[in-house]
Amino acid sequence: MRNTFRALLVPVALAAATALPATTAHAADAAGGYDRCPDGYYCMFSGLDGTGDMITLKGSTPDLAALGMNDRAKSDWNRTSSTIYLWSDANYTGCTVVTSTGPTGKGNFFPDYRDFLSSVQFAGPGGPSCGTPPGEDG
Repeated sequence: MRNTFRALLVPVALAAATALPATTAHAADAAGGYDRCPDGYYCMFSGLDGTGDMITLKGSTPDLAALGMNDRAKSDWNRTSSTIYLWSDANYTGCTVVTSTGPTGKGNFFPDYRDFLSSVQFAGPGGPSCGTPPGEDG
């Protein structure tokens, strides 16, 4: 029974990994910072200030679970030319928060959005906003 279950998991995991566009996960150097994020990529980190596990993305990713980052991200850096829409649920459902390109596209997520995100969409149109975190409605 155990071998049958494992045999079913491997093709599903391989299919999920090959369906994602140019995406890699980096667990090595888990203590590093933002500088690990290569130019031209969108990076998510499991720790604050670019620490912890990191994934690098070159395109939209419907399910962060396939990369081990579902509901785990605490910080990010958008080093692409695209606005990034971060969805609360897989397959671009739920609500969205936005990560801009440029100098404002790097930092820690507001506490309400840490360990909250499940899919990443490059460019628009995005979806309903998850709202403004408390104290940030300035």
